[in-house]
Amino acid sequence: MTLLLALDQGTTSSRAIVFDDAGSIVGVAQREFQQHYPKPGWVEHDATEIWQAQLAVAVEVLAKLKLKPNDVAAIGVTNQRETTLLWDRKTGEPLHHAIVWQDRRTAGHCDQLRAAGKEQIIRDKTGLLIDPYFSGTKIAWLLDNIPGARQRAAAGELCSGTIDSWLAFKLSGGALHVTDASNASRTLLMNIHDGDWDDELLQLLNVPREILPQIRFSSEVYGEVAGDSPLAGIKLAGMIGDQQGALFGQTCFEPGAAKNTYGTGCFMLMNTGARAVASQHRLLSTVAWKVGGVTEYALEGAVFIGGAAVGWLRDGLGVIKSSNDVEALANTVQDSGGVSFVPAFTGLGAPDWDPYARGAIIGITRGTTTGHLARAALDGIALQVADLLEGMHHDLGQSLSELRVDGGASVNNTLMQIQADVLQIPVVRPKVTETTALGAAYLAGLATGVWPNRDAIRRQWQVDQRFEPRISADEAASRRATWRRAVERSKGWAQE
Repeated sequence: MTLLLALDQGTTSSRAIVFDDAGSIVGVAQREFQQHYPKPGWVEHDATEIWQAQLAVAVEVLAKLKLKPNDVAAIGVTNQRETTLLWDRKTGEPLHHAIVWQDRRTAGHCDQLRAAGKEQIIRDKTGLLIDPYFSGTKIAWLLDNIPGARQRAAAGELCSGTIDSWLAFKLSGGALHVTDASNASRTLLMNIHDGDWDDELLQLLNVPREILPQIRFSSEVYGEVAGDSPLAGIKLAGMIGDQQGALFGQTCFEPGAAKNTYGTGCFMLMNTGARAVASQHRLLSTVAWKVGGVTEYALEGAVFIGGAAVGWLRDGLGVIKSSNDVEALANTVQDSGGVSFVPAFTGLGAPDWDPYARGAIIGITRGTTTGHLARAALDGIALQVADLLEGMHHDLGQSLSELRVDGGASVNNTLMQIQADVLQIPVVRPKVTETTALGAAYLAGLATGVWPNRDAIRRQWQVDQRFEPRISADEAASRRATWRRAVERSKGWAQE
C-alpha cells in the first residue's frame, strides 16, 4: 500500500490527510486558527500561525499512524487561493498578516481600475473580473502600506505569494519560491493564455515581477522537504488551489463535468477542457490545472458566504451550538415561512459582483422562528449556487446532467435535497467528500508514479448518495424569483 500526504490549508483550519493508493482516507488531523477582523470588511490571517498549524497537523497524523517520512510517497498541497502575503526572502518572516480572499479593503483601488477603463484588458488576459477578491490589489496594498516594502522589494529582499507558495517556501527551508498555474491564475497578474506573469498587468497593478514565485505545473516534483524538518525528505509533488483540487478529486476530467464545494464559501467549477471560455454572465474563466505540459480550464462561480452563514447562526446569533445542529433546526419547519436570507456579509460574488452588498434577512413576520431562519440560511446557500449554474449553462451552451458535491456542508442531507430541488437536476455526493485534499494527493501521486494515468483515478470515484428533485420546475422557478428580489434589496448597502 502506497501512502500520500495531502496538506489542505483552508480558510479557517489547516488539515493533513493521509490517503492510500485506493483514494481512501487512512488518517486525518485538523487544527483551527484565528481569524482577524481589524476593520469592517477586512479579514486577515497570521501566516506564521498557519504554517505552525499546518506543520503540526502533518506531524500529528503521521504520529497517529506510526509512519515515518520515508513511508510517504509524496506531499500534495492544496490551499485557500487568493489569500496573499509578503515575507522576507532571507529570514522567512512575514512582514504583515496575510490578507484573506474575503477581504474588501481594496474595493476603492478596484473602482479606480474600472474607472480607468481597465476591466476589458484584465478580463481578456486573466479571465477574471476586477474585484478585491483577487490577489493583485492585495499585493499592491501590502507594498504601499508596509513602510519600506517597495524599496525592499526592488532590492530583491522580499517574496510575495499565495498560501501554496508560502507553504512550499517553509517546507523547503526557503529553497522553493513556486506556485502552480491554478493558483497563479487567481492573482490578476497571470495571462491564462500563455501561462506567465504579464508585464502589462504587473505595471498596471504596480507589482514587481521579482517578488513573484515561479509558475510550475500542478503535478511535478518541485523538491523535497528540508533536512531539519520532521517531514524531511518527502517529495513535494502536487500543488493546486482548493477549488480546482476538488474538481480534480471529483474526477471531473471531461468538458461539461461540474462540482460544487460547500465550505466557508461555495465554489462551482465546470471543466471546459483546453478552451478558456469567456463568460457572458460574469463568471470567471480560470486555469483548472496544468499537467504534463497541458493547461486545462474551467468556468467558475464563487459564492463568498456559504457555510459561513451557518457559522453566523452559531457564533453571531447563538441559535445553534454547532454547525451540525442546523439541519435538525431547519427541519422543525416545512419551509422558510416566506423568509429570505441573503448572506452577503462581505459583498456578493458571481454573478452580481457587488462588494458593497451586505447581508439581508427579509420577509420576517411575528410568526418567524429560529427554525425559519435556519431553513432560510440553507435556502440561501442553495439558491446562490443555482444562480451560478444558470450562468454556466448559458456560457457553455449545454445542460448539466448532474452536479457532484463535496465539502463540509455536503453532509447535510436537507441542504443537498434543497439544492437538487432548485437546480432541477440530480445532486451526487461521493463516498469520499474530502475531494479538495484528494485532488492534491492524486496530483502528487501522478507525479511520482503512484497512479499511471487519470483513468486509474477515475475508476476510484464512488457514489455515496444521489438526491433527485422533488418539486416541480414551476415551484423551483418561483423560489428563484423570490430569491432574486431579496438579492436586489441587499445590493449597494455599504456604498462609501
